Amino acid sequence: MSNKTQSDRMFETLRHDILACVLLPGSKLRISDIAETSAVSLGAVREALSRLGAEGLVVAESQKGYRVAPISAEDFRDLTEARVEIERIALTRSLAAGDLDWETDLVAAWHRLSRISEQTGGPLFASDPWAQAHGAFHAALVSACGSTKLLQIRTQLYQQTERYRRYSGVIARERNVAAEHQRIFDAAIARDAAAASQAIADHLRLTADIIFASLKLEEDGEARRRQAQSLA
Repeated sequence: MSNKTQSDRMFETLRHDILACVLLPGSKLRISDIAETSAVSLGAVREALSRLGAEGLVVAESQKGYRVAPISAEDFRDLTEARVEIERIALTRSLAAGDLDWETDLVAAWHRLSRISEQTGGPLFASDPWAQAHGAFHAALVSACGSTKLLQIRTQLYQQTERYRRYSGVIARERNVAAEHQRIFDAAIARDAAAASQAIADHLRLTADIIFASLKLEEDGEARRRQAQSLA
């Protein structure tokens, strides 16, 4: 296996594990351990970590190697607002340019998400099938925006948001997510850019509020633990 192939494989594996929180925020990433466990070269691991650093998923520490990028409530707020703006731009462009194929793909993605939601009883955040269908629906909405760069930025923001969602472990059963998706879908099919933009912004911000509350509680708890240790 070539070094590039090894690097690509390590990039995808580490990226998946970071986004799924198999590798927790702040975790030390030991290059030698990863290379040995995965049976790849040290160079392949370094290259993969460098690429992950460019996506903001790992951070390099001077003379100390790499760690999984930490998370914070403040960073999540910033990430959410950036995503709202990018999603609204991409969605508006997609609605203006989307053809019959785009509409057909969107209907199919919506139908799949709706059916999985019915079968699971709601958006169980631990459900991989629901998460995959959910991601596909949101991707279908913006797929006709016509800008590869815009979609790349949008994808990175979406995936980083997913890391926060999975880490929080929040399951908001009291929330009618299906109705939120229905509102977005109806506006998109009607090519009502203003209504669709507002619906997607409301949807993302409500999700953020729920996750933010979870993260803030955890940060407050950690602060109290540090204070107690300093007084002990």
